[in-house]
Amino acid sequence: MLICIPDVLTKQQVAHFRDVMSRAEWEDGRSTAGTQSSLVKNNMQLPQDGPAARELGDLVLDALADCPLFVSAALPLKIFPPLFNRYGVGQGFGLHVDNAIRGVPRTPVRIRTDLSVTLFLAEPEEYDGGELVIEDHFGSQEVKLPAGHLVLYPSTSLHLVQEVTRGERIASFFWLQSMVRDNLVRSLLFDLDQTIQDLTARLGAGDPACVKLTGVYHNLIRIWAEA
Repeated sequence: MLICIPDVLTKQQVAHFRDVMSRAEWEDGRSTAGTQSSLVKNNMQLPQDGPAARELGDLVLDALADCPLFVSAALPLKIFPPLFNRYGVGQGFGLHVDNAIRGVPRTPVRIRTDLSVTLFLAEPEEYDGGELVIEDHFGSQEVKLPAGHLVLYPSTSLHLVQEVTRGERIASFFWLQSMVRDNLVRSLLFDLDQTIQDLTARLGAGDPACVKLTGVYHNLIRIWAEA
């Protein structure tokens, strides 16, 4: 399941992110790449333990907690601390797959990467190229979203970032371990949850069918969730 989620950050929040990032020191993006990815990765990145990445990462996590659509789609159990990158002219990231397990630096926490996230921090008209291309069962999908919007997709997918030919592509990226490991099951639960919300908006939360479906949803979560 690939899903685009709008307005995770407001325009004011994006402006704050960009201001902090403009004053920060950057490093070679290969610092967090695996052996294979480092061969095709060409970008810059905020040091993941630096003050800018920590401040902005906390703001991203706060925004995600306040985004019901993200929670419904991801059912997050553990989220890797958000990272931040930029691609200038001539930079891109060739075809690769994300590492299956990520360890949070200087902690014993290890995260199985079920889902990958890109949160766009530059407007599409600010740069040419830089599309995130995701390979799935339905072919290649190109993603280039407004600033403050994010895309959520299975970490098992092969993907790449096309070379930037004008301007700068700026984004946050990270991974998460879902309470529900299976992508198909997670997709079905998302569809069910969205249907319940739609029916509740039309019929009211006390409608017997809505109450029954809500019970079905939570009982399915009990069966499939790892908590």
